[in-house]
Amino acid sequence: MKKLKLGIPKGSLQASTTELFKKAGFTIHISERSYKPVIDDEDIECLLIRAQEIPRYVEQGVLDAGLSGEDWIRETNANVQEMCELTYAKTGFGKVRLVIAVPENSSIKSINDLNGKRIATELVNVTKNYLKKHKIEAAVEFSWGATEVKVPDLVDAISELTETGSSLEANHLRIVDTIMESTTKFMANKKSLVDIWKKQKIENIALLLKGALLAEGNVGLKMI
Repeated sequence: MKKLKLGIPKGSLQASTTELFKKAGFTIHISERSYKPVIDDEDIECLLIRAQEIPRYVEQGVLDAGLSGEDWIRETNANVQEMCELTYAKTGFGKVRLVIAVPENSSIKSINDLNGKRIATELVNVTKNYLKKHKIEAAVEFSWGATEVKVPDLVDAISELTETGSSLEANHLRIVDTIMESTTKFMANKKSLVDIWKKQKIENIALLLKGALLAEGNVGLKMI
């Protein structure tokens, strides 16, 4: 029997992704100790993987399709086929922003003030490309997490994803500029799309996910 290997993002997008699939007609059960969620579609084999890794695995064909943010597709420069844009994030149906943030009392007021400074981020390549575009020379280092607490003692600024900005505010940080906006993408391996069965399966999933997301933005009103 043919199987479609589908990457489900582990972490911040996990709950909202499984909820979206449920509204699209798929029930996904995730065990705490397993990286293979169970889905009520015998044609699909799910793998629970960090969103950062999914674009690379889809490009390599380890996965036929998967969901991850546009930010991680850019960061990994993955050559994948985008099937649809799904505008949802960790806490709701919206976009996230990758921003440059500094302490509230920092002397850095604009991106030009980043010259010669140190910046911590998980999205090193995206941040470096942004700085290069604006002709800013700064040291960009990879952060393994808890990036907000690294300023001002370890670095001068951070490049961080934010949905509402509340976490930045809680850590007394101020946004200097937005590098990019990101939405969740449903992507596919290009070779998998050559297979007619996989192509139809992937397209059907995309259609159902888009329909479920569209329904979230509509309200029915019955007149009596």
